[in-house]
Amino acid sequence: MLKNKSLAFPYLVWMTVFIAVPLLIVVYFAFTTKSGAFTLENITALGDYTTVFVRSLLLAAVATVICLVLAFPVGYWLSRLPVSSQRMMQMLVILPMWMNFLLRTYAWMSLLENNGLINRFLGLFGIGPFEMINTQGAVVLGMVYNYLPYMILPLYTAMVKIDSSIIEAAQDLGADIFRVLGRVLIPLAMPGIATGITMVFVPSVSTFIISRMLGGGDTMLVGDLIELQFLGNSYNYNLGSAMSLVLMVIVLLCMSLTNTSGNKDGVEGVM
Repeated sequence: MLKNKSLAFPYLVWMTVFIAVPLLIVVYFAFTTKSGAFTLENITALGDYTTVFVRSLLLAAVATVICLVLAFPVGYWLSRLPVSSQRMMQMLVILPMWMNFLLRTYAWMSLLENNGLINRFLGLFGIGPFEMINTQGAVVLGMVYNYLPYMILPLYTAMVKIDSSIIEAAQDLGADIFRVLGRVLIPLAMPGIATGITMVFVPSVSTFIISRMLGGGDTMLVGDLIELQFLGNSYNYNLGSAMSLVLMVIVLLCMSLTNTSGNKDGVEGVM
């Protein structure tokens, strides 16, 4: 028992210094003025930014759903490949992540702008140009592109543990592809689905680089607001801390609902 406590001590110190203390600092600034007096004005002032919060949650949810729809068949396909091929395909999935996040997003700016490669290609057929940059669709596209590997890898990890004989048994019993998907694959892959949703939704709802570069000034998200409070002309770190705290609570509530419904669906699906 003493040995286990000694092994856990470095981790407890790390959590205290890098998680608990910064969180307490955020809470302190969220409920104080610049002079250090207690106030609730920072929290009540967030009502003026309700539209931004709703937009951030909506776009993050859309990007998460798209990532899930795209990643589920990819994860299943990867899990059924030979082991040597699985390693190669994993590397290809991770390969874009080796490039700088800013450069990947900037590349999409070059593709989506009015004189970009996509509009030029469509122009060869007399189509366009289309207004693709500085739109909410471009922001969602940037989220999907940058965070899709975070959905594929957890799904692959969960599906590779599913024995092929279980799927074959369901098919032998007369289950069609939709029943196999709904009664076997999805329930058994639920841990990977929950992990993937968390890993995609959390960075999507708090992003600011993607919205700034691909959405222009018309698609401001919560991450943009928070950054402006700390690095912009506003420099109101008390209000920025309140925004961060409320966003953290919203994300935790969404994740708890997702995990609860996921566990419930998984049990019902297996039964």
